[in-house]
Amino acid sequence: MTQFRTLRVWAGLLTMIGVLAVLLAGAGTVIWAIEVDGFWRTLGVILFGSPVSVLLGAVPVAVAQALRALADIGDTVSAR
Repeated sequence: MTQFRTLRVWAGLLTMIGVLAVLLAGAGTVIWAIEVDGFWRTLGVILFGSPVSVLLGAVPVAVAQALRALADIGDTVSAR
């Protein structure tokens, strides 16, 4: 069995949090685009606000992938 189970558990938890954050960021962007007044402000929310919010929401997924990679490297090194 692996010695890096804790890293994998945290990676799974962070992946779930990241997926939820991306979904909520998308929903928040849609709500924000509906709430602003004017065509240009709505376009600004869609073109600038949406990528920033989704990118920041995806940060936990990136950290989870890094933790999973560290666990894989640790398993490979400890097997030798």
